[in-house]
Amino acid sequence: MNLPPENPIQDFSEWLAGPLLIALKGTDQAASQYRLGSREYDWHQHARGQLFCVESGLIQVRSDRGSWLLPPHRAGWIPPNVPHRVQVSGALSGWSLWLAPSICRTLPQQPCVIGVTEVLAALARRAQGWNPQEALEAEQLRMVAVILDELRQPAHASLYLLMPTDPRLQRIASKLLDDPGASSTLEACAAWGAMSTRTLRRLMQAETGLSFARWRQQVQLAHALPLLAQGQTVSQVADTLGYASASNFIAMFRRAFGESPGRFFATRSMAESRSARSLSPARRT
Repeated sequence: MNLPPENPIQDFSEWLAGPLLIALKGTDQAASQYRLGSREYDWHQHARGQLFCVESGLIQVRSDRGSWLLPPHRAGWIPPNVPHRVQVSGALSGWSLWLAPSICRTLPQQPCVIGVTEVLAALARRAQGWNPQEALEAEQLRMVAVILDELRQPAHASLYLLMPTDPRLQRIASKLLDDPGASSTLEACAAWGAMSTRTLRRLMQAETGLSFARWRQQVQLAHALPLLAQGQTVSQVADTLGYASASNFIAMFRRAFGESPGRFFATRSMAESRSARSLSPARRT
């Protein structure tokens, strides 16, 4: 494509003749070029690499090798031409950077989660003011180089759910993903895959690096976080996931994240407010 896209909502991700980096602001408005809110995007891929972040709510991304969650101030990286699907839950604002394939070669070659530093957040906001239909100037190219340096930082995997490849494990995984609150025993889960409990434990550890119990817990967390972000109470989420009490669910959540569900979202809300204040223009006195 040699001409600028007529419909930027659809075409910036495929416009290879455009600037090396195109930045879009995300909102829940119909005319938003990076549409958020609460919605699902079925399997698709882009010619450009995409880095995206939300400042509220959650995004869940699934590729053929796994599923991962993005709370506020974590960015998702999707390399060029990698199929993926996206579920957005209660996200009202955020941003997306579209990177030309030529500058993606030294970046991670698999989808991953990247922590958003103050430098990266500031540069992403600055880039939103650039004209997406004009070549970048020397100063802008220097900023792009810093953005690329930030993207080369170690990935975060705590919210990543690796999907097994063994067909028997995939049958078990699909059932648990469809009904994460099922009270099925280890023996019942093994029967879904026509294997012994010992084989189930061994294969899951070998393929995902997690014990079966830990992998199942990650499934529950992947299901719980969007529900909490949408405003459901801890008691409601605990009941959906089959916990005997809210306190049992809170204890599991605390073991995974080091804090309670309420504190988890409160600290991220405060971080968002501090980030917005630090990046806003100074007030006149």
